Amino acid sequence: MSDVTHQKWWGWGVEGIAFHHEDKPHFAPFVLDKIGIDLSLPGTPPPQFDDIEVPESRLGEDLGKALRSAVGDHHVITDDMDRVVHTYGKGMRDLVWVRAGHLPRVPDAVVYPANEAEVQAVVDLVIEKNAVLIPFGGGSNISGSLTPPAHEDRAIVSLDMGRMNQVLEIDEGSGLARIQAGGLGPDIEAQLNPRGWTMGHQPDSFKHSTLGGWIATRSSGMQSDRYGDISEIARGMRVVQPGKVLVLRPLPSTSTGPSVREMILGSEGRLGVITEAWVNVHRLPENREVIAYLFPNWAAGLGAMRDISTSDASPSITRVSDANETGFSLATRKESTSLSGKLGPLVFDLLAKRGWDLEKVCISYIGYEGGAAKVRADKSIVGKIIGNHGGIRLGKGPGALYDQKKFDTPYIRDFLLDRGAVGDVSETAAPWEKLGEVYHRATRGVKAAFEEIGVKGYVMCHLSHSYHSGACLYFTFGFPPNPEGDFLTQYDVVKTAIQQAFIDGGGTLSHHHGVGTDHAPWMEQDISVAGVDQMVGLLKAVDPSRNLNPGSLIPPAREW
Repeated sequence: MSDVTHQKWWGWGVEGIAFHHEDKPHFAPFVLDKIGIDLSLPGTPPPQFDDIEVPESRLGEDLGKALRSAVGDHHVITDDMDRVVHTYGKGMRDLVWVRAGHLPRVPDAVVYPANEAEVQAVVDLVIEKNAVLIPFGGGSNISGSLTPPAHEDRAIVSLDMGRMNQVLEIDEGSGLARIQAGGLGPDIEAQLNPRGWTMGHQPDSFKHSTLGGWIATRSSGMQSDRYGDISEIARGMRVVQPGKVLVLRPLPSTSTGPSVREMILGSEGRLGVITEAWVNVHRLPENREVIAYLFPNWAAGLGAMRDISTSDASPSITRVSDANETGFSLATRKESTSLSGKLGPLVFDLLAKRGWDLEKVCISYIGYEGGAAKVRADKSIVGKIIGNHGGIRLGKGPGALYDQKKFDTPYIRDFLLDRGAVGDVSETAAPWEKLGEVYHRATRGVKAAFEEIGVKGYVMCHLSHSYHSGACLYFTFGFPPNPEGDFLTQYDVVKTAIQQAFIDGGGTLSHHHGVGTDHAPWMEQDISVAGVDQMVGLLKAVDPSRNLNPGSLIPPAREW
């Protein structure tokens, strides 16, 4: 194995970290009530790696020798564990397959370059030998972008960028930093923060995703209302392509024809390997806090987020959960013995006396950053808007807890899988006027899918990112599969229902998870047949022999 730290081969995050419910007294009753799983019964742990049958490497002597010459003997790995780690991302299908030992095609070697010259050498060797190359960052992708095509006969090389993780340069006068693409979120901030800077990009996968991966999938972070999506943050790039390097300088704006920068954003490795990028960075804020609020219902919460987006306030986070997600959040709280912790139930009792329907309340988190005067002004504006929509302020306590636990949610999916249940996510973006329609179509579609496959399931949603014209809706669904049916077939029924509802309601197939293979079937409906025609032409121009991550981005029927 390489010195680069990877996630668990069978689940999210690193070994030793997992979701536990024993200290959350309301969680087990909630799960039993909503999806019928008794958490007092033991789960089934993941299999032992030694019980997994891993296909032998097909690397070939010539390619193996050439790769070792390019990057060094110790940085071309063919052992089973490393190859399996690089076979899948962390999507539901990925985790079900890897736990089941379903490995129809595994990378034949994992290569760890140290610099751009080595990346170029590897890319050129792959082209020369007519092999396949799949770039790999943190391995956190959940849309199928990392999975080798099952019937690929050519040698497959996984190019792990983990050694290329340095902040190379900071242009303090311009607020730009040049960073290698393999840097994980914590690595990047650990290098920027001591010098007084932050990138401000915090996706849910922050601890286990890289700058290159963010760019390749058009990532968005929970603070994007202030710092922008990665498409706004990443200004310049270097991308290794067959026989050459695409160089995009970090310009604030340009009028030089169709944007090549935009072509690389979201390209998922099909247009080359991103080796470094110039990104916007900001001075660390003087103040930062997250405040929790409560709305009487979902419509009030959506209305408030819309009004905040068009106000003079500029919060860093604007998030509101629907009633189902609010209930879930309350069920995951630890039992508190402090006075402040006991005030929560008192607040709900008071609201019930005022006539609030506690089955419909929706919790919201608003983030504030900047100087004292700015934070004070933003709070005042936001507070009035929330009041206008019937909301109330809960305070810093719940907001601080959200801020501390914001990266922990993915671990719950492994916890459910151990108990034979599905837990997954789908997200979209739509104009403000269509958000309600998208929400209702998606929730109705998922519930109809549950009925179709005969299961007791749960679906919940939050608004996570606001824009001038609309917002992102992020759905989570869970259910124990019907024992009379196939696990993934039932999952596909639910996943298809929610994705189609996005398109039919006027939303996009994905706001920030990317396309991969899971979302590719909806591409023609999302960007039109003509749009896919243009995309296919672009991919063919750069990679005519389909050596660079084939199978991702476009519908299977449009591959050449």
